[in-house]
Amino acid sequence: MVLLSDVHASNLRIPTTLSPGLVAVFVGATNGIGELTLKKFAKYAVKPRVYFIGRSQEAGDRILAECQELNKEGIFQFIQADVSLLSAVDDVSQKIREKEKVINLLFLTAGSPKFGESMSLTFSRNPISHSLLETTEGLPFPAVLGYYARTRFIVNLLPLVRQATGLRRVVTVAAAGKEGPVNHDDLGAAYISPLSLLKVRGHFASIITLSLEVLAKQAPEVTFIHDYPGSVKTGIAREANALVVFMMGIVGAIAGSWMFIPHEESGERHLFLATSAKYPPKAGSTESHGVPLADDQIVTRGTTGEAGSGVYAVDWDCNSASLKVKQLLVQLREEGLVEKLWQHTEEEFKRITGSISI
Repeated sequence: MVLLSDVHASNLRIPTTLSPGLVAVFVGATNGIGELTLKKFAKYAVKPRVYFIGRSQEAGDRILAECQELNKEGIFQFIQADVSLLSAVDDVSQKIREKEKVINLLFLTAGSPKFGESMSLTFSRNPISHSLLETTEGLPFPAVLGYYARTRFIVNLLPLVRQATGLRRVVTVAAAGKEGPVNHDDLGAAYISPLSLLKVRGHFASIITLSLEVLAKQAPEVTFIHDYPGSVKTGIAREANALVVFMMGIVGAIAGSWMFIPHEESGERHLFLATSAKYPPKAGSTESHGVPLADDQIVTRGTTGEAGSGVYAVDWDCNSASLKVKQLLVQLREEGLVEKLWQHTEEEFKRITGSISI
């Protein structure tokens, strides 16, 4: 476990060890972990330029004002968009590419606008599998926000991340460390059986981690992190039906005092993931790619088991995923899943947008 005191110490050094004028993009930052991390970044970074994307203009206006108050020398721009559509992802990506030549940090936390309805379907008593609600582009809502849209953002903006000097990082917040078996015949998890949330979580955790490995081969000078945030009280269930909200409320009331990670800690830990040299890219020196490590800290082992491999699956405490997870990833690679997954992803991108990137 990375001690919270070490996290704080590292974040406090951001103004003196990272270059002024960092450019950051936060996707899904109008509530929850995205908002918490954005505000921490605004607090510590020197003269940053930040783009944050979300569906709510009201929330965007509020957060914009709060960030400007936290950092009067920073430049913050809110972009309203529903990124459950890949066409919207491309529109947002193009807007950013027209304004910026480099990006230092791409931070992805977009949640599904239909998450609550999908949860409701999971609690259905229907004994047969059923199709989840889909976007107008033909992708299941949980899949598009958790995987397809985020991957599209990375593919679209990775050329700008590669052009940055110093910090070059992509962080996607999902379910690292929870990787599980993958349904090779349904990579998008378009069908889900009742009460199988854990299986679906394992499926998506694996394909997210393996997709980052593909991207890291294309850009070895960039750090890629997939993390599990732990249990943090956010707005993720705000669109769930009454039954789901009631059940979640009971769990929170019984276990919340020890189950939930405080907002302050979550924001600090995610900023640490986004900036610490503990997670260097595969290529390049460790010290030039984040806040330098303290003398008693070491570089984290990546998804291949190698220290500093460039792709990291980390738990809520900022430590690398277990040996069991790494062994599972070895098995999935040997099954040829990486190649099959990326072929499937590019085919879906071409089907919907006509190209594999903008």
